[in-house]
Amino acid sequence: MRTAEFDYQLPPGFIAQHPLTPRDSSRLMVLHRDGMRIEHRVFREVGEYLNPEDLLVANDSRVIPARLLARKVPSGGKVELLLLTKRGQRMWEALVTGRRVAVGTVLAIGQGERKLHGTAVAVTSSGGRLVEFEEPVEPWLEEVGQVPLPPYIHERLHDAERYQTIYARVPGSVAAPTAGLHFTSQLMDALRAKGIEFAFVTLDISLDTFRPVREEHVEDHQMYSERCSLSTQVADQINQAKGEGRRLIAVGTTTVRVLETAAQRGSRAGPVEPFEGATDLFIYPGYQFRVVDGLITNFHLPRSTLLMLVAAFAGKPFIDRAYREAIAEGYRFYSFGDAMLIL
Repeated sequence: MRTAEFDYQLPPGFIAQHPLTPRDSSRLMVLHRDGMRIEHRVFREVGEYLNPEDLLVANDSRVIPARLLARKVPSGGKVELLLLTKRGQRMWEALVTGRRVAVGTVLAIGQGERKLHGTAVAVTSSGGRLVEFEEPVEPWLEEVGQVPLPPYIHERLHDAERYQTIYARVPGSVAAPTAGLHFTSQLMDALRAKGIEFAFVTLDISLDTFRPVREEHVEDHQMYSERCSLSTQVADQINQAKGEGRRLIAVGTTTVRVLETAAQRGSRAGPVEPFEGATDLFIYPGYQFRVVDGLITNFHLPRSTLLMLVAAFAGKPFIDRAYREAIAEGYRFYSFGDAMLIL
């Protein structure tokens, strides 16, 4: 399968530059795989397509202020770090913007007398750096870090919480699980009142999740490994729902990857097993889903692994048609854009 098959042309004006208020006022495209029907609604109406006792599973990872401004020691040259993945107690893999950040370069973060120092100790395969800090960097992030926004968002975000889901609680991601940005507390309360359950898993999202696949053939792409977890309580909740024949609706592609990774570890005790660790599961057309019955997602970048996952779930011809219709109907794309419900 050629990566070029997942390319499409999107006029720049379709890329949402800011979130809507309220969150659930985004548009919602509803795709019915049975009958290949498409409907156009508003996200706050999503409950009309959900059944009592459906189980919605979402990613509760929280975006950390992973963008750090630093200076080289002793030259004072400016460097920008974007923390990607924690590799040890004091070690992070990071993207680095700045001239000649060679192995051995010492970087200072902070102002005045209060500074944290880190050293570039290796170059990564993607051209980033492994940076070892003199102490854990996490306590410094709220003070000196900034929440990173995707490079296609050019407008300033005045409220950083708008790039967090309302249920985000586990710090660790450098990008938001954007399908969940559409939920409000009022909407979640209304869904619970209808008898719909919620459960939460965690996957710490790296920017590599969103990067275009550069290999000519999809199968040659190596998925970036990301930390995730699914608790015993949530595994029991999922296994009970599946055992009773209830639908499981995943909120976001990252949630799908956690659930399907857990399903690959399933046993006689149920479809999924609890786990905590890394996943590099790459889902593209031809993949056989084991536990996910429905999907809430946004509109994704061309050639991205996210678009490939959605095409695997709904069928590529149906997704191609849906994206053409979304452009024709003026939908907003990407992180702050509109949503899609696939049933």
